[in-house]
Amino acid sequence: MTHLDPLTLWTVIIGLAIGSFALRFLFIGLVGSRAMPAWLMRHLRYTAVAVIPALVAPLVIWPTPTNGQFSTPHLAVACVTFAIGYWTKNVLMAGAVGAGLLIVVQMTLM
Repeated sequence: MTHLDPLTLWTVIIGLAIGSFALRFLFIGLVGSRAMPAWLMRHLRYTAVAVIPALVAPLVIWPTPTNGQFSTPHLAVACVTFAIGYWTKNVLMAGAVGAGLLIVVQMTLM
């Protein structure tokens, strides 16, 4: 890892903080008391559906425990988790079953 100049580091941190605050303030402070247009609400409904796979997919395709090498057990657990979620329509249950199954698979393979 390269050494960063403290001024550059703090400039980036402060810039990200201001940008994050501005984005949240836009929706909560300025638009929070108004009704959102129907077209925007229709698109915002899919935010969680897009974010969760974006967070999980890299962990399945390039798992850290295998140093980024493809892992069949990780893919199998992801497929079972997807099937449970599709079958039950319950994200929490799918996540709990997937986490438990991953722990069991990792314990049996060690």
